[in-house]
Amino acid sequence: MMSPTSPPAPRRESSHDHRRRTHRTRRAIGILPACIYLSACAAGAPLQAQTTGAAAAAKPAPAAKPATSAPSPSSSAIERMLALGPEGEELTRRSGTWTVVSTIRVTPNAPPMVTAGLIAERTMVGLYQQEIMRPAPGSNTPDFRRIAYITFNRVEGRYQYVSMDTRFPVGIMPAWSFGAQRGPDLTFQFEPLAFVGLGREVEGRMFRSNFVITRDSEDHEFGRQYWIQSDGTAQEWLAVQYEYTRKR
Repeated sequence: MMSPTSPPAPRRESSHDHRRRTHRTRRAIGILPACIYLSACAAGAPLQAQTTGAAAAAKPAPAAKPATSAPSPSSSAIERMLALGPEGEELTRRSGTWTVVSTIRVTPNAPPMVTAGLIAERTMVGLYQQEIMRPAPGSNTPDFRRIAYITFNRVEGRYQYVSMDTRFPVGIMPAWSFGAQRGPDLTFQFEPLAFVGLGREVEGRMFRSNFVITRDSEDHEFGRQYWIQSDGTAQEWLAVQYEYTRKR
C-alpha cells in the first residue's frame, strides 16, 4: 500500500516578493485621495451650475430705457432735424384713407368739371406725407394717379410740397410756404405753370397758382388752387378744388 501524499508546505515569501507587494499597496493608497477629489468635483459641478443659474434667474433684469421720439440735446444736428416735430406729427395724424370730390374750372367763367368717386391714400414716408389719389374701385372715372408729397423742412423753417398728375401734361409742380404757419391752414406758392388748354391746339397759357389747405375738422378738409392768368387782367379765381372726407 502506498501512504497518502502529504500537502506541500507553503512557500515562504522571499524578501523580493515582500518589497513588490508593499510597493503596490502604497500606490493604491496614494491614488485613492485623487479619486475621491475627482468624484467630489464631478458631483459638485452640476450643483454649482444649478446654483449659478438660479442666482442669475433671481437677479432682476436691468430696467429698460424709456422710448422717446425726441432726440437728446447731445444728438447731432442731422438727428435733431430728422425728428418729426409738431408739424410732422400733425401730418401723421392726417394719414389714412380719404374720399375725394374734385372740381376744376380752367377759366373764370367756365362751367365746373366735378368728379366724385375718388380716393386718396395718405401714408408717412419718413418725414414726408405721401398722398396717392386715384379712382375708387368700381368708379366709372378713367384711371389716373395724382401723387403729392408734403413735408416741413425744419432747417428752412417752412413747408414744402410737390405734386404730379397723370391727367394733364403739367409736369412736376413744386410749391413752398413762406414760413412755418402754425395754424391749421397751410398756403403754398407754386412755380408758374403753363396750361396746355382744352382745344385741339396747344395754348400754353401761363398761370400763377397757390395751393391752400383748409382743415375744418380731423376728418374733413379742402385743397384749393387759385389761379391768375398772364393776360393783363390780374383776375383771380378758384380753379381747382379737392374736398377730402376721411373714411372711418
